[in-house]
Amino acid sequence: MTEQAGNPVASSAHVMRSLHPEKQTIRIGYLPLTDCASLVMAAKLGLDEKYGIKIELSREMSWAGVRDKLNSGELDAAHVLYGLVYGVQMGIGGQQHDMAVLMNLNHSGQAVTLSAALAREGAHDGALLAQHMRAAARPFAFAHTFPTGNHAMLLQYWLAAHGIDPLRDARVMTVPPSQMVAALRAGQMDGFCAGEPWGYKAIVDGVGVTASTSGAIWPDHPGKVLGTSAAFAQQHPNSCRALIAAVLEAGRWIDASDSNRLAMAATLAEPAYLHTPQETLAPRILGHYQDGLGKTWDEAHGLRFYGDGAVNFPYLSDGMWFMTQHRRWGLLRDEPDYLAVARQVNRIDLYRQAAEMTATPLPKAPMRSSTLCDGVVWDGSAPEAYAASFAIGHFF
Repeated sequence: MTEQAGNPVASSAHVMRSLHPEKQTIRIGYLPLTDCASLVMAAKLGLDEKYGIKIELSREMSWAGVRDKLNSGELDAAHVLYGLVYGVQMGIGGQQHDMAVLMNLNHSGQAVTLSAALAREGAHDGALLAQHMRAAARPFAFAHTFPTGNHAMLLQYWLAAHGIDPLRDARVMTVPPSQMVAALRAGQMDGFCAGEPWGYKAIVDGVGVTASTSGAIWPDHPGKVLGTSAAFAQQHPNSCRALIAAVLEAGRWIDASDSNRLAMAATLAEPAYLHTPQETLAPRILGHYQDGLGKTWDEAHGLRFYGDGAVNFPYLSDGMWFMTQHRRWGLLRDEPDYLAVARQVNRIDLYRQAAEMTATPLPKAPMRSSTLCDGVVWDGSAPEAYAASFAIGHFF
């Protein structure tokens, strides 16, 4: 393999023979979103080869398609919604299938977008939207990307935090990320929650405004994960370790400098990946935001891919949070054993080994504490009470 300037690949691989990957070519699905970047760069920079594997990327069109291909084995692993993985594990996001989260791929980098028409009427944030909806004599519709996924849970959490019952006060629908801006332009919805570049694309096209970043809803929230089936992880642990290690190094390279982030943006802009102008991708990759109404800021909790390893650890509490919201919104009819499920799905054992291979720092505990936009603290310690504590919820 030929090394290039700026390429972080070491002169020789140091994968131990005892950890030789069982499968060398790993087919990984992704949706054309900014937060697939560490997978793309792991392949682009040759970091996969460093660990004895070859990443074969497969561009997918919908999260439902990713789910089905993971379940059938057509994909070995995927850039996938955290909440989708847990939904499939619990049999509420499709047919039940035992799943595995190998690592978290990113923090933040999503947004709630409201239509420019709503903004012109004065509804451009959560509080003003709630006032507008109470006064308006018409139905409202909002979109997310998958019923059990991150965007659905963040959107519904944000709406409820402002006194809007997303299941009674509005119609909530599923739209693939790449179709969000077109649907907003066509007046099919009043707003959406999706990953970048679609929030910023709505601003560029003049059809939407950013009402909230996802980092404002849940600072440093988990984003997409590197997900696979439990069977693949069980049968190919060395391949999984190698894959995690390669992606960890890619995330570290991205986060190392703005110049690396811009190089990543240039790569993602290529037709093979996002096929989106670099100038549409770069601002929010660099943390530079505008809301479409004249306000600009540097996002305190913007898109990150490594953060000295804090981004990537598969915290049990992160997986448990999605189950609490599935329970809150009536998707889970019975109380799960939150901790037991998270321990089964989140493969901390494989992650720890890959972290050691890459000198990635590890946290002191598998739980973490977060304060969300409504001031409520989530730390994983009492999931049943947390799920039941919200004034707005739908339990069966």
